[in-house]
Amino acid sequence: MSGFVVRPEPVRVEGLTHLHTGKVRDLYTTGSGELVMVASDRLSAFDWVLPTEIPGKGRLLTQLSLWWFDRVADLVPNHVVSDVPPQGAPADWAGRTLVCRRLDMVPVECVARGYLTGSGLAEYRVDGTVCGVPLPEGLVDGSELAEPVFTPATKAEVGDHDENVSFETVAARHGAELAGALRDLTLRVYTRGREVARERGVLLADTKFEFGRDADGALVLADEVFTPDSSRYWPADEWAPGGPQPSFDKQVVRDWLTSAESGWDRAADAPPPELPESVVEHTLGRYTEIFRRLTGSEPKL
Repeated sequence: MSGFVVRPEPVRVEGLTHLHTGKVRDLYTTGSGELVMVASDRLSAFDWVLPTEIPGKGRLLTQLSLWWFDRVADLVPNHVVSDVPPQGAPADWAGRTLVCRRLDMVPVECVARGYLTGSGLAEYRVDGTVCGVPLPEGLVDGSELAEPVFTPATKAEVGDHDENVSFETVAARHGAELAGALRDLTLRVYTRGREVARERGVLLADTKFEFGRDADGALVLADEVFTPDSSRYWPADEWAPGGPQPSFDKQVVRDWLTSAESGWDRAADAPPPELPESVVEHTLGRYTEIFRRLTGSEPKL
């Protein structure tokens, strides 16, 4: 059993219709049909949405996505119409809200990997592949791949786990033309992000995108892009293949939850506990540091 430890009640705003409460974002629609996406301070780990929030995280993710949308705009259009909250929205929505075009979303997590780690490493150790893509022998945790690979996954509901699938599976479900377009676009956008990050002394190990189709059938980049929620960032000067890498994400939360200190049994049905303040502060510190390194500025939390 997993999902929300405490399911939040959606905020009611006159003129908006609540559509969905996700792990991090709440979705609404306007009377004119635009999508309103509000990034909360919620944090998920091990398919649970944790009971403790990370103050300011939603604003940081929104600002970083906007920064990155600008840097890949020549490669792919995005869904952002405005970052001004709709009239009547709560004051807390400022800085964490995007008004977006409604798209026909493609139900595929489009993952690009430039380094071997995480679920890709687990599969490689068993089969020598990642999502059916054969890889050379002798790779270890943190190894750089000869070239980035497209390793898609199914899009899971809150409380469920995304499942890695092969390119052939995506092609069988959604057509070879769309699968090929998703793969090509994912790798182009990831390559741009990796180049930008590397210029700033950061390795973009992997990332995931969501795409939708507009009224003309064109693919559009949606949701978030290159945030520490959707990407693994490592400091380039500390990269040392052969074990876990220091990262700018919520790994500190995963580490604490699986430690004896937390007292939580991941295999049991009990939900995870509240995070201690030290873990909250450390997590926000890692998110803030990657924002600074990438953008050269401070996030407005």
